[in-house]
Amino acid sequence: MQTTGDGRKDRTNGPIPPPDGAALTLEQLYRQGRAALAALSGAGENSPMEAAFLFRKVFGIGREELLLRGQEPAPEGLSGEYRALIRRRAQGEPLQYLLGEWEFYGLNFFVGPGVLIPRPETELLVDAALASVRDLPSPALLDLCSGSGCIPIALGHALPEAQVWGVELSPDALGYFWRNLAAHGLPRVAAVAGDVFALPAAVTGRRYHAVTANPPYIPRGELPGLQAEVRREPPLALDGGEDGLDFYRRLPGICFPLLEPGGWLLLEIGEGQGEAVSALLAAAGFRSVRVERDLSGLERLVRGQR
Repeated sequence: MQTTGDGRKDRTNGPIPPPDGAALTLEQLYRQGRAALAALSGAGENSPMEAAFLFRKVFGIGREELLLRGQEPAPEGLSGEYRALIRRRAQGEPLQYLLGEWEFYGLNFFVGPGVLIPRPETELLVDAALASVRDLPSPALLDLCSGSGCIPIALGHALPEAQVWGVELSPDALGYFWRNLAAHGLPRVAAVAGDVFALPAAVTGRRYHAVTANPPYIPRGELPGLQAEVRREPPLALDGGEDGLDFYRRLPGICFPLLEPGGWLLLEIGEGQGEAVSALLAAAGFRSVRVERDLSGLERLVRGQR
């Protein structure tokens, strides 16, 4: 049970209402947002984290500083901005879009409507690509379906001596790719506008030591059943066709001639797709084909070597 500054008891453990006419404190406002997310969006155990992220975006105050400054009055204008973000999150907008950025591989990336949100499981693809070129002095790498640019930028940041190209079709996503590239200042990473099924000459005129891709792999019939926030992400980045394998049927044949002898193709996959995608790589001429699992034990990556 908590006690207010004037001795009143908070028997509900919820936000303590201020005296008539008084502004909410920072702590009370944060707790209101947390309670709203838990009640309206089903955020459950994530509601404290999400409310804290949105609070920091508006007020510039993290959770530790909030403990020290929690009894300060919350400015009215900023309070309204915070409540508006809470309402939008409760209505299903992705947290990452509301924040305008998200972390991937230890780096911050601008994100928003029209681009796929970077996910931690995709970091396995970056790890595998880095391992595949570890002993090369100046590797050339190509990433397809690059979206925000998180994969090629993470590769270029980890390997400053590498040349990295990323290809993206969507103008919206490509805008974020260019913006992220400018923010990270990597002159040896290039964003290329193009269709992975008809690659532009800017990337077909050279050979690569590794090609990566996180293509759309969700079966079309499953899209309506995705979480509300996932359905806000671009269908172009999610829809893998009737069985989720449309891109995997074509990418191995496209990528094989682009690779140096001994080069690797590394593809992120969805759960249960390992056997089918492995067979498609083998049929295209790749050897040493294998499936790798993520930290949750789910099939996440198929790799094959030319």
